[in-house]
Amino acid sequence: MFTSCSKEEDATNFITLDEYAPSIIGKYIVYDLDSTKFINFGTKDTVISYQVKLEVDGMMTDNLDRPAYRIARYIRKTAADPWVSDYHTFMMVKTISSVEFIENNMRFLKLKFPIKNDFTWKGNAFIDTYSPESEVRYLEDWDYTYENVNEPLTLGSYTFDSTLTVNQRNEIINDPSNHNVYSEINIGIEKYAKGIGMVYRNFLHREYQPPTPGESDGYALGYGITMTMIDHN
Repeated sequence: MFTSCSKEEDATNFITLDEYAPSIIGKYIVYDLDSTKFINFGTKDTVISYQVKLEVDGMMTDNLDRPAYRIARYIRKTAADPWVSDYHTFMMVKTISSVEFIENNMRFLKLKFPIKNDFTWKGNAFIDTYSPESEVRYLEDWDYTYENVNEPLTLGSYTFDSTLTVNQRNEIINDPSNHNVYSEINIGIEKYAKGIGMVYRNFLHREYQPPTPGESDGYALGYGITMTMIDHN
């Protein structure tokens, strides 16, 4: 048993961040994206489906004056439609020990070395979740944890030889089916394939406020995203 554990540990010591987050200019990944939104002031949830392409299109520097890869986003409704830029860009910064992803001025520690099962880190440590003005307090103190490192995965029509899973959050506060009490759901999970990058993402934040007698009805707030890779180069 000890020999087996030692061999597994030796194997993961050779896994680099670059293997699961390649950053060649011109590289792209296309996803089917399902976006969950709460409309009519949260009385109804709806799912909007479309396709997005994330493409590494150049270099820039972040606000710490570090080299960063600029990632452009393109959107279309179906595969028959042309790609249209929504002028939304992200940044990816690679350090010796981590891969950072900057989105909407929030810096996420998406991957961190060493890549091995059960390794945990604070993925949202650089995000303001504590000030009175913060609108993302629900992101506080998330423990990102590796699972299924270097394991195969079948996703749609693709079969990947080596992947890893990053479990970010799986939290349910109170009973979401009870519309008389406050409830909250926070889910975050991402999967990465070697030589490709992120191939799957599931994120959901939902808060339910119960009705106030004589004043308001109950309502839900939040959003959700599911991204499944359907193409890449």
